[in-house]
Amino acid sequence: MAGVTDAPFRYIARKYGATHTISEMITSQINLWGTDKTKHRLKDDFNNGDALNIMQIVGASSDVVVDAARKCVEYGADIVEVNMGCPAKKVCNVLAGSALLKNEFLVAEILTNVVKSVEIPVFLKTRLGFDKNQQNILNVAKIAEDSGIQSLTIHGRTRCELYNGEASYDLIAKVKSQAKIPVFANGDINTPEKAKYVLDFTQADGLYIGRGALGRPWVFSQIAQYLATGDYTTPTVEVMAGTVLEHLSYIYLHYGDQMGVRLARKHIKWYAQSNVALNFMQQHLPFVNQIESSKEQYQKIAELFYN
Repeated sequence: MAGVTDAPFRYIARKYGATHTISEMITSQINLWGTDKTKHRLKDDFNNGDALNIMQIVGASSDVVVDAARKCVEYGADIVEVNMGCPAKKVCNVLAGSALLKNEFLVAEILTNVVKSVEIPVFLKTRLGFDKNQQNILNVAKIAEDSGIQSLTIHGRTRCELYNGEASYDLIAKVKSQAKIPVFANGDINTPEKAKYVLDFTQADGLYIGRGALGRPWVFSQIAQYLATGDYTTPTVEVMAGTVLEHLSYIYLHYGDQMGVRLARKHIKWYAQSNVALNFMQQHLPFVNQIESSKEQYQKIAELFYN
């Protein structure tokens, strides 16, 4: 979810009931933290101290990840999460992310040293394994536990599956039955019904939701409502409109006009595609995508809702 779960997105998610939100994945090469992209990933303009600052880092060697974890503490992180689940080619090509699952010795070295290097909790996010012939999540979970990792999140696919096919939850359930630390399930959780199914099936301590919230940040409150009552409500178009416009305004504040208007386009598309009530926006997307001014972009979206 790098490039997606930025500070504006996280704020909107928390507003709609996400218990915790996590930073975009940040490279552990701290010499690159001065780039514009990473500076924006490090900023959390809309936290105001009302949410845990959980920073997610990715790296391929123990010393580099340790340095990044320590730097996260300097940036005020309450928790550091090590990503060993990202399947992106540019990450795996440098033997980081889910590529690390091929080397359990290195997994243990990185996790043990990171835990020892900081006084804040360290979490791990990972996958079932590198490929179907090497689904070693049971070993990785035990390594994580022995290393002092305090929370484990598992995406129900291998690295080679990327986001293809359907997520599998069998091994997540098996890890949960054996683990002494909290286990969170992740993958294809995009409706309240699916959330309940995954929780019941895996007995996980909670859920990580990423792509299922694109254009539908209210899914968090819907899940909470469904788990509590067996039913949930869908926001009115008026509420959706207010959310879209609020989200856009935070994007502009966070990135400025030029970058903000470009990055807002994908969120506008997701809102239009993910909600039947907002499907009318799709025919206007070609025009919206040509707008280069945040003021004009905002006004055009407002017109679609209110004219």
